[in-house]
Amino acid sequence: MCDLAPGFGYLVIEAHGLTNGPSDEASSGVLDEATRRLAGRLGGRAPQDDPHIAAWRAAYTAFGTKPSRTRNSAEALARRALADGGLPRVNRPVDVYNAISVAHLIPVGGEDLDRIQGDMRLVRATGDEPFVTAAGGAEAIEHPEPGEVVWCDDRGVTCRRWNWRQGVRTRLTEDSVSALFLLERMAPMTLDELTTAGAELAEALRKACPDARVEIGDVWSQ
Repeated sequence: MCDLAPGFGYLVIEAHGLTNGPSDEASSGVLDEATRRLAGRLGGRAPQDDPHIAAWRAAYTAFGTKPSRTRNSAEALARRALADGGLPRVNRPVDVYNAISVAHLIPVGGEDLDRIQGDMRLVRATGDEPFVTAAGGAEAIEHPEPGEVVWCDDRGVTCRRWNWRQGVRTRLTEDSVSALFLLERMAPMTLDELTTAGAELAEALRKACPDARVEIGDVWSQ
């Protein structure tokens, strides 16, 4: 993706032996604290005025997507955090990684490692890859636009438009016990800041699931 975003980088974290379940008081508290940190960071500004979110908007524009209509996951979560009703409560691991996303204004994705086929990779779509989503309460198959930036595995797309919409095939549920987390950055966010966000996610996972084995991978950057 160097042609679109030379300041792009990501960090992978794996977690095994998760003690999963529905949102609870602890995970809800983590989300509330993340919202307070976000408000302090923004100081009254809109999320899109933060330099890191502005960089993501520029990247989205570069691959032909209108960022005000198709928001990256960090911006979308931040807007929800600041709106009436606040952040959604999903399940414990999802609450944890959503909190890290909001607190650091960084896109974070979580995938069920047992449902991933082959290696995860970021590519330009051909337009033929299947993307499993939900419509009217039932699973449905969509396809990305040709040239769209997507995360995928050997079975198809796991997340459309870089980090806009996650598919249902690999999403974390209350039954998930192993997970892969992707933290993505654009310059001007530094690699040290990316590493700090990853370390905080790993620590939060260990606190929520003391028996889990959490492994932080190397930072990939271009």
